[in-house]
Amino acid sequence: MWWVTLGVAAAVLALDIVVISRRPHRPSTRELTVALGIYVGAAVVFGLGLWWLAGGRLAGEFFAGWLTEYSLSVDNLFIFILIMASFSVPEKYQQFALMVGIVIAIVLRGLFIAVGAAAINNFSWIFYLFGAFLVYTAVKLAKGGETDDDEYEENRFMRLMEKRFPATKEYAGTRLFTHENGARVATPLFFVILALGTTDLLFALDSIPAIYGLTSEPYIVLATNLFALMGLRQLYFLIGGLLKKLIYLSYGLAVLLAFIGVKLVLHALHENDLAFLNGGEGFPVPEVPIGVSLGAIVVILGVTTVLSLWRTGRHPELMHDTPEA
Repeated sequence: MWWVTLGVAAAVLALDIVVISRRPHRPSTRELTVALGIYVGAAVVFGLGLWWLAGGRLAGEFFAGWLTEYSLSVDNLFIFILIMASFSVPEKYQQFALMVGIVIAIVLRGLFIAVGAAAINNFSWIFYLFGAFLVYTAVKLAKGGETDDDEYEENRFMRLMEKRFPATKEYAGTRLFTHENGARVATPLFFVILALGTTDLLFALDSIPAIYGLTSEPYIVLATNLFALMGLRQLYFLIGGLLKKLIYLSYGLAVLLAFIGVKLVLHALHENDLAFLNGGEGFPVPEVPIGVSLGAIVVILGVTTVLSLWRTGRHPELMHDTPEA
């Protein structure tokens, strides 16, 4: 299953990159809607297939993880838009940059998922660390409130790359390198793709522990990330305007991460039985069923979206001032 899943994902992504590189363009709404419908439909079919082959628990874990990963990915789009604006990427090259950046993100996340799986298998206390980190991230998000940074700040890796590679300020189609005055130089698109891929990895620091809070199966963590990231490019173009209206998104994601963080801590306490607090006989700690988790995720995201749209409908001046995709 691992190899089949990775093989199909690699084939789809490779085909996308080849097609986009040959005909760079800003995709039409119809093109985006059809592609996103296919990705979402594939995720639903995958979940139903899990239900048929492995039972409702694993299917529920997949759907809960997929919805969580998708919602956290929507928050990433704010930064992606700022990166595109910061590098002044022409519209027709943005789709290619996103596609290659997403491939880099999938590879890096795959390594992160493997490390997380190894840590969980060898150190049961890692759930406490994951849970505490998610609650900490939730507090930071809640303090961010309705405001978002209006500038993109490069990470250290990006600054190192810009110093290491000689570069030109001119785009050369979808090429990442070109020749200028007889020397091989990097194009701005090279740095855009690096920025997208490495910035996404920073977001994965909270999203992947969050998915591990919903399932202990590394395969399902991988599948949720694949399906969420493969549809991210279409979301970038489709909901650029909607992002401005989601003024309570930070609050909603904060509640979501805090909920999963508490669930992780309860799971760790349940696994350890707290025997040392009860004369060695164990201390029963309840776990949150996956059905309750899935319902909570749907309610949190639904309430966040409805409240955001209702508030901005009455007070348009509250909308986020983000650059157009």
